[in-house]
Amino acid sequence: MSREVQLFKRCRGLFVHVRSIHLATVTNAAAAEAKPVREKTFSVYRWNPDQPDKKPYMQDYSVDLNNCGPMILDALIKIKNEVDPTLTFRRSCREGICGSCAMNIGGVNTLACISKIDTRPGKTTKIYPLPHMYVVKDLVPDMNNFYNQYKSIEPWLQRKDDGVKKSGEVQQLLQSVQDRDKLDGLYECILCACCSTSCPSYWWNGDKYLGPAVLMQVSIISVRSHCAYRWIIDSRDEAIERRLDKMRDPFSAFRCHTIMNCTRTCPKGLNPGKAIAEIKKLLGGVAKKPEPGLKTATLQS
Repeated sequence: MSREVQLFKRCRGLFVHVRSIHLATVTNAAAAEAKPVREKTFSVYRWNPDQPDKKPYMQDYSVDLNNCGPMILDALIKIKNEVDPTLTFRRSCREGICGSCAMNIGGVNTLACISKIDTRPGKTTKIYPLPHMYVVKDLVPDMNNFYNQYKSIEPWLQRKDDGVKKSGEVQQLLQSVQDRDKLDGLYECILCACCSTSCPSYWWNGDKYLGPAVLMQVSIISVRSHCAYRWIIDSRDEAIERRLDKMRDPFSAFRCHTIMNCTRTCPKGLNPGKAIAEIKKLLGGVAKKPEPGLKTATLQS
């Protein structure tokens, strides 16, 4: 078979494929137009820093659910693209991984990209930015304090032999399967701040209290976050005493009153409250970090 014939067949197949996609699109559009309009009202928090004299207010938008995706983020994108381009919110992955679209939807802190639209007729969905945080604009909160708290726990592995390594040497840190399993439920934290901003203790003491999200990461800092415990319990980390010493104050971790709002609202299904409880046990001397299952740190040139 000549190359010209092969090319012709490929082009014909591509044409048929494109034509089928076009026909399917036209058919779906016609079907959508035939359906009765399903109007859904979204009441969205609005505030513009360029208009400081104007108080925040709620603005209603109507969306036809027949021409909209199933998630809250789909509705917000549709509103911004087709109704009001001044609406401001954060988004990125649309898969519940980055945490950018965290906001308060229907009274619950969650991610807009994985929050389904309530399709009940006559039900208005209210959307606010994360509570008890300064607002940059509309649905965008100021995350500077939250990120500074995360930075304060030094979220990286720390070893006693870090300063001993020679230039050009690579250190391999082995970890047993059992020690790795202890990180499950901690490392999945995406730092969306839904848990911290749902915690009353963090509302009143956010300047000193780390919050559930950060504490879960360090597993030894405070309820500001889940980050602290993650680094404390890691068998490869050797800075547990120094990490704990940073939290031996009335606020960093002990400001947690086990209200458990953090666990109830976590969009990833994690348990920050449990991580904070483990940190308190370590700080109080009730528990100790177990010895690593493997102590075979090797240097390779």
